[in-house]
Amino acid sequence: MSPPLFALERVTLDLGGRRILDDVSAELPDDGITCLVGPSGSGKSTLLRLLNRLEVPTSGVVRYRGRDVASLDPLQHRRQVGMVFQRPTPFPGTVRDNLLVARPGAADDLLRATLERAALPASFLDRVADDLSGGEAQRMCVARTLVTEPDVVLMDEPTSALDPAATAELEALARQLADDGVRIVWVSHDPEQVARIADHRFVVDAGRLRRG
Repeated sequence: MSPPLFALERVTLDLGGRRILDDVSAELPDDGITCLVGPSGSGKSTLLRLLNRLEVPTSGVVRYRGRDVASLDPLQHRRQVGMVFQRPTPFPGTVRDNLLVARPGAADDLLRATLERAALPASFLDRVADDLSGGEAQRMCVARTLVTEPDVVLMDEPTSALDPAATAELEALARQLADDGVRIVWVSHDPEQVARIADHRFVVDAGRLRRG
């Protein structure tokens, strides 16, 4: 039997004198879109950062497809397990410049194809990143993650700053990526959104994680 996408084995995380996660053991399935839900401050985003090794557990083990994340090269791991943050974070310069930060030396043909995969026209390559709308900037950030050809994309409330139309576009993009075989782990506080997109659902609350 294949290992789960991620496994948490008795994971505890303390930050700033507060216990964020408390002896969590769980397995996230290796398919589709998995949503992490729960109240604000429950530890959803922190848990997501553990999966990408942006946070390190105080105790316990986080595994990615059976391998201890602590044993993996962090940069290589983050190429395989990309992350899209809550608010778009364009870097200075053009959209092309932004994509090249993630994959230096990539040919324009690959960059155009990646933009189109993220539902942006190839003509956006020469647009100034700071001039993009919120939805366009977030899709550019998705493209910046996709250009490294990740197996998994972690999405930390990626639609929280978007209007309904841009939200619908990003949800549709996530579904298309999942259908193409890219695993998605999506943090959300919106039950209606979770009902629309989730193949699997986990609840984070009071430092614990349970299947929802």
